[in-house]
Amino acid sequence: MTQTFEHAAAAAREGSLQAFVPMFVEQMCAQGYAPASMKASTVLVQDFVNWLDQQGIEEGNLSTASAAEYLNERGRHRCRRRGDAFTLRSFVRFATADGQAEQPDPRSVATPARQVRQAFECYLEHERGLAAATVGLYGNAIGRFLEHAFGDGEVRLGELDAADIVRFVQTEANRLHHAKRAKVMTSALRAFLQYERYRGDIDADLHACVPTVANWSMTGIPRTISTSQVECLLAACDRRSATGCRDYAMLLLMVRLGLRAGEVVALKLDDLDWDEASIRIRGPAQRCDRLPLPSDVGAAVADYLRNARPACSARNVFIRAKAPRRALAGPSAVSCVVCRALRRAQIDAPVKGAHLLRHSLATHMLGQGASLGEIAEILRHRNPQTTMIYAKVDLNALRALALPWPGGAQ
Repeated sequence: MTQTFEHAAAAAREGSLQAFVPMFVEQMCAQGYAPASMKASTVLVQDFVNWLDQQGIEEGNLSTASAAEYLNERGRHRCRRRGDAFTLRSFVRFATADGQAEQPDPRSVATPARQVRQAFECYLEHERGLAAATVGLYGNAIGRFLEHAFGDGEVRLGELDAADIVRFVQTEANRLHHAKRAKVMTSALRAFLQYERYRGDIDADLHACVPTVANWSMTGIPRTISTSQVECLLAACDRRSATGCRDYAMLLLMVRLGLRAGEVVALKLDDLDWDEASIRIRGPAQRCDRLPLPSDVGAAVADYLRNARPACSARNVFIRAKAPRRALAGPSAVSCVVCRALRRAQIDAPVKGAHLLRHSLATHMLGQGASLGEIAEILRHRNPQTTMIYAKVDLNALRALALPWPGGAQ
């Protein structure tokens, strides 16, 4: 074991995976890693390969479990760095990407319930065009339902009855403790039961047996920040740095056009039409909309593309600030950008996510005299009822509708 943790130059020798090391290092270089990070990662990967040779583990038996076992042993001799696990998992994926599948963990072998869930998630993604976040929420709900009904055994959907559905909904509703989460669960269950009936696995119309969760619409009001706070938020971005330049362009897209976090992530270079001064937005359910590109937004995006965006193969407009240079991981990355910007501007916002800026845009438009129809057009709402919630923040209009209190003012 001592030889395993010596420097790569001394420990390197011919082995089944030695040829992958220089190729992996070349890939890291293309992904924009700093020289110091590449040096440390090279030593780590070379030591890992030497350990694999000592253990007699060849390419066909390589798995992330091997990487975890090696890190545990390495930790007895050296201090573990923060990114070691990520680096070795990336190397395992790289080394097994030539057609030989990584050896599965016995605990992750798909059960019958898991297979049914995966088929349903595939249907939601490819046939219904739902967003990845929605597919994940629905898949989690159906996974719990199948586990509740069948455990690890065979999935006999034809044996389900109304009592099974009601018992699961009651159990889950008590566990979730939130009306909106429970409503997502029941919506997922209805969609799943209709899907399985269409496939012929269920004969009865069980989706009508799913209880309705009490959740009154329009009970809350949109949580926003003021126009002055929005300007402070934008001014707090250090546009002299690459990260600040990127964050400013992202925030301006949400502030001026009301883009959702997922739409910012999905924005591609081909979606920007500089000749027509327009932008194509990839919304939910595989919808595409086109909006005019305001001059200040276009200038901010162009500044980022020219001066701050790192060179990489990804076609997404916005790229990670740190290596590996690739598209943002998902909507949560955009929400983190908003959260950090609020903290820099010292704004005590009612919520910290990206949707705060979308709500703020609609509220500011309403205050400047825009109609609900115009707001719906900018926010790209398909259902007019979705826009009606902003009528509750127009206090001046609501005062004119308020009836006088009987007996005089109170």
